[in-house]
Amino acid sequence: MYSVVTIDGPSGSGKGTICRLVAEATGFALLDSGALYRLTALASLNANIDLDSEAAVAALAEQLDIGFVAQDNYTQVILAGDDVTKTIREERVGMTASKVAAYPDVRAALLNRQRAFLTAPGLVADGRDMGTVVFPDAPLKVFLTASAEERARRRVQQLKDAGETDIDYAKILADIEQRDYQDRNRAVAPLVPAADAIELDSTSLSIDAVFQIIMRNLSELGIKPS
Repeated sequence: MYSVVTIDGPSGSGKGTICRLVAEATGFALLDSGALYRLTALASLNANIDLDSEAAVAALAEQLDIGFVAQDNYTQVILAGDDVTKTIREERVGMTASKVAAYPDVRAALLNRQRAFLTAPGLVADGRDMGTVVFPDAPLKVFLTASAEERARRRVQQLKDAGETDIDYAKILADIEQRDYQDRNRAVAPLVPAADAIELDSTSLSIDAVFQIIMRNLSELGIKPS
């Protein structure tokens, strides 16, 4: 049986970076499930789909032309042949992703796609309901979080590193808090830790510290670095 590591948490908690590090260390495949919802959101915006129409968004989700290409230190995301790696990280796309992710029909449309990423020798799954819904039998589940203020600071730094200068910290913080509220209070697959998840607060932890904690837990399960 293939192994699965699920790492769930809100935007900006550091789970994307941690998932890549764990995948590299174990040789496991990597699933960025949040990218699937962001891709659905971006495709919906590009096609001027009525975002209040669950059926229309779900129909589009079933037909997405997407791909992931591993690079040296990031994952390139492709939509209909275009590199949208940066575009799907825009705030407007993130807010739309949170909205469409609340639709049961959209989640159903993407569920099998997510499970299909599980291949030998295993999978590191990054998302918000990986441990509760998509891979409930995963032997290791992690719920990674950080304060909203810290996550907003990380986002500001990310934007500065990308060369942006017109950055509004207060708006970014407000967007994060609004998205957190939407994610935690949606009727379907809300953002909550799995009952058997290891909960880690990365507000004052380094990336390496979080990585080492997860790798120790993997070692206890008999999963060693590749």
